[in-house]
Formats: sequence, structure tokens, C-alpha cells
Amino acid sequence: MAEMMIPDSPSDFKPAHSKPAAAEGPAAEEIARQVIEQLCSCYDPEIPVNIYELGLVYDINVSPEGGVHVMMTLTSPACPVAGTLPGDVEARLRVIPGVTDVRVDVTWEPPWGPDKMTEAAKLQLNMM
Repeated sequence: MAEMMIPDSPSDFKPAHSKPAAAEGPAAEEIARQVIEQLCSCYDPEIPVNIYELGLVYDINVSPEGGVHVMMTLTSPACPVAGTLPGDVEARLRVIPGVTDVRVDVTWEPPWGPDKMTEAAKLQLNMM
């Protein structure tokens, strides 16, 4: 099984389809690193890969004041955790020191597909 490595900098690691985490200043960069760490601890209950490597996180923005905005999707609109996973993500991010506000938005565009997964996630699921 492939091992997940938490990046030293938010721009060091990202799923192939998403933008690097946007953060201005050292404090915001540290928050962004911790956001990614927390996202890597959230799992889709039907797939044994964290939501970050699975490619469900499309965008992360951290303001200089500590506000966090995450744009994410789910594997499908009928996902059994559609009503709970975004709230779980929000709760995990609120405990990060320095975070002043969290907003998690779910989008269906572009739709999720296996092409959004990291190479490590594909290896973990024997898709390579």
C-alpha cells in the first residue's frame, strides 16, 4: 500500500487536477499545510483512500486572517455521506490553531472521476 506523505509546504503536494493551496504569508502557509494534513485524515467510507488523494478537494484558500475556504466534491450526488462529509471536513478544520473561520462548499462541476486521483491513490486501489 502506498504511504501518504504530508507536504512541508502547501504547494508541494496536490492532486493532479486541483490548484495548489493558496495562502499568503507564513502563518497562512502553516494553516494550509495543516488543512491538507486534516483532509488526509478524512476518508470516504466506501473507498479506503483519504478525500485529498482521492481528488475530492478541488481548491483550498487560506486568508491572511486565518479564514479557510475549501471547494470539494463527492464521488457522486447519491454518495451516502453527502449530508455528513462536508460537515466532518469543516469540524476537522476548525480545530487547527489560527483558523478563524471555515467554509466548505460542495460542487458537482467538474464531476469527480478516477482521473482526479493521485498516483498514490491509484496504486493503493490497484488501478495502475
